[in-house]
Amino acid sequence: MTRPTTKEIQATVRIAGIPVDDEIATRISNSIGPAFEGFAAIAGTLPFDLEPALYPLAQAAKVSK
Repeated sequence: MTRPTTKEIQATVRIAGIPVDDEIATRISNSIGPAFEGFAAIAGTLPFDLEPALYPLAQAAKVSK
């Protein structure tokens, strides 16, 4: 878990269909960067780091009784 770069922000917003220029992508990176740095000490130890793509399936699954 590392601070996202402007290039990574650009890729993410492009996938989301939200066009932003490099200045805005840099501002986004600078604003969320401290949160990533704060979690750096425990990166890789949280369960959702394993496979976040499966979480919607796990959340949608009904629990049988």
